[in-house]
Amino acid sequence: MFSHLTLGTDDLPASLAFYDAVLPLLGHRRKFATGHWAGWKPATADRPLFIVTSPFDGLPAAPGNGPMTAFTAPTRALVDRAHAAALAAGGSDEGAPGLRPQYHPHYYGAYVRDPAGNKLCFCCHAAEAG
Repeated sequence: MFSHLTLGTDDLPASLAFYDAVLPLLGHRRKFATGHWAGWKPATADRPLFIVTSPFDGLPAAPGNGPMTAFTAPTRALVDRAHAAALAAGGSDEGAPGLRPQYHPHYYGAYVRDPAGNKLCFCCHAAEAG
């Protein structure tokens, strides 16, 4: 459905360090980093791309209030690891890992903001393995 998703940053080196620490846990690898932007892709496909970039209009990047990017994790343990990696890489906590049954009975998610202030979610939709 999606070709790519783009988030703004005013500090590409901080964004590179953050996303290089988190996205490989979720099965994504960096495809490029050049000039004012960088992109990651699934390890087994060319799309969708996740891109961070300085705004093309030259104005400061500004995260919205309401927009969020959610990354799927195949297990709850990977949600926990991605959340921990995000915090260790300079992100800030927006909601500890845990069940969110208000979404559906098996929704397990964690929420952070990247160094640029963009809100992210790591979520697993599967029942706990047992």
